[in-house]
Amino acid sequence: MIKFLDLKAVNERHAEDFRAAFNRVLDSGWYLLGEELANFESEFASYCRTKHAVGVGSGFDALILTIRAYGFGRGDEIIVPSNTYIASVLAITACGAEPVFVEPDPRTYLIDATGIEQKLTERTKAVMPVHLYGQSCEMTAICKLAARHRLKVIDDAAQAHGSVREKEPAGSGSENRAIAFSFYPAKNLGAMADAGAVATNDGELAEKIRALRNYGSGERYFNKYAGVNSRMDEFQAAVLSIKLRSLDKDNASRRKIAQCYLETINNDRIILPKPPENPQDHVWHLFVITTKERDRLKQYLLDNEIQSHIHYPVPPHKQQCYRDYNSLSLPIAERLANEVLSLPMSPVMSEEDVQRVARIVSDWK
Repeated sequence: MIKFLDLKAVNERHAEDFRAAFNRVLDSGWYLLGEELANFESEFASYCRTKHAVGVGSGFDALILTIRAYGFGRGDEIIVPSNTYIASVLAITACGAEPVFVEPDPRTYLIDATGIEQKLTERTKAVMPVHLYGQSCEMTAICKLAARHRLKVIDDAAQAHGSVREKEPAGSGSENRAIAFSFYPAKNLGAMADAGAVATNDGELAEKIRALRNYGSGERYFNKYAGVNSRMDEFQAAVLSIKLRSLDKDNASRRKIAQCYLETINNDRIILPKPPENPQDHVWHLFVITTKERDRLKQYLLDNEIQSHIHYPVPPHKQQCYRDYNSLSLPIAERLANEVLSLPMSPVMSEEDVQRVARIVSDWK
């Protein structure tokens, strides 16, 4: 069986370093908010080309704490793509704010930057571009629009480690932007449990998130804010520091696999993803194809011992927990939910397995 993602094989490459890191943390006697986290935050901020990175308990928390730190809540609106994992939307509603959906560009499946402005109202406070599947959104256009309307930009980069970096840390609008990352184990940069981070050039925002993650306290027993417990533990920070060293190499392997799929898969029943003009703008967290007979193709692959996955079968506005939005008509997101299928993608996939997947998909009738 060709696995969709072999996490055991991904992590076995670092097993000796992980054991050494665990022993180091164990021997230190310090398991939260210590040197391992401080080191990772510094390394990750440098990697993201931002001034600050704040480690938190999950990617979901990274979004929630950013929204809270900006002070957004009841009565405020945040622009979000209709084609995304529900966590993007849950973070908005968890803070009491209202999501306003913008349909994706049918070529990239990412939020259509040209559709944002027509959804703006006097209550709009922020735009949340989601860098879905590992591909960067049109951030130049989005940041310019946000600056023009004095909006914050909250990137959901849960699937885009290495794709989303501040190219001009001191540039226009960079102080009004925060980038939320998830380190869920299956991500391009994955921990051994849940973990997340916020990268930003806004020092005041970073300090507030640092406090909010620790019960709202910047000094022990003195609580400036009504915060939460969302602390990345020392072992996860150590694991992420180890894996960060090979992230660019792993992303290069993903690009090579994607290129093989793009060049080799030939089936007129299937639409392949559109590669970006700049290859560095995509880290191929997922390789997502579309077909009108998605379920039949998924079963065909399984019959041929190839795992695949659906990201995602139900768009957020059609979920049972969001009944108030169920009546919305967002046809592009709804179509994608019925047609998308993710093929195996992993930096440790063998060339033989990649070629086999491409051949089986091409032979599907």
